[in-house]
Amino acid sequence: MAVGKEIRTKIKSVKNTQKITGAMQMVAASKMRKTQTQMLATSPYVKQIVKLVSHLSQADVEFDHVYLSKREVKKVGVIVVSSDRGLCGGLNNNLFKLLSSDIARWSEEGKTVEFATIGNKANTFFNRYGGKILATASHLGDQPTMAQLLGVMNVMLAAYRDGEIDELRIYGNIFVNTMVQKPVGMQLLPIDLSTFESLKVEVGKHKQNDEMIDLAQTMKWDYIYDMDPKKLIDIVLNRYIESTIYQAVVANIACEMAARMISMQAATDNAQAIVDNLQLVYNKARQAAITQEISEIVGGAAAL
Repeated sequence: MAVGKEIRTKIKSVKNTQKITGAMQMVAASKMRKTQTQMLATSPYVKQIVKLVSHLSQADVEFDHVYLSKREVKKVGVIVVSSDRGLCGGLNNNLFKLLSSDIARWSEEGKTVEFATIGNKANTFFNRYGGKILATASHLGDQPTMAQLLGVMNVMLAAYRDGEIDELRIYGNIFVNTMVQKPVGMQLLPIDLSTFESLKVEVGKHKQNDEMIDLAQTMKWDYIYDMDPKKLIDIVLNRYIESTIYQAVVANIACEMAARMISMQAATDNAQAIVDNLQLVYNKARQAAITQEISEIVGGAAAL
């Protein structure tokens, strides 16, 4: 019964795969809870730094900071936040589709684009797509540190200060809920209140960010500075950029774990469906073989 043996081998193989996907689902669920906790832990700091920057961007100071001054945009710098690993459904592909459409639009407008990547999947994408990559960071793990991201941050901020790029944007995924992760792009530099408003719309469904930005209460502010205003505002604005990028990376990891959990759950369910179908085929083949043996026995007995 060679056919039956082959089917049994396939069933065993699919069951082994099912065990792997089931284990990966449980690991992703555990890691997702940890990354959600980390994301929540950084939210109060981000909320306060965003409010402070929104006030400072409207304050009457004696100088125009380079991060607040708008320019004619001819060169766009983009930081792309992706995952290091696959097996997370369409998470990265959806992000790259959004990015590709914006790149095409910028190209039609005569703008050039330079990139920095966070996550190995972004490097793989640009190896196929093409593009000038100024800096990259990968293999960050499930709990990245600010030190791992400083290289990318410093390169892109220096490029903006030196006039090599006229606008800095970041693309990544935001965590709406366990089932929904949304790719978004937002402007980092020059800092603009409209950026905060668009970000609030994007994360409006994300409960822990409900209080992150309150533009309705934003008003004209002026400050009495206890130290040199230029130095103070420079520190605050740099902290804003760093915290925004770090929050984007942490949120993307939470999205990755949620997407992987859902994908592995679907893979486990599909494996069970395949096993059930193969078991049905095996039973039919076994029944056919038994029927054939009985027919041969009956036919032999009749011949005697």
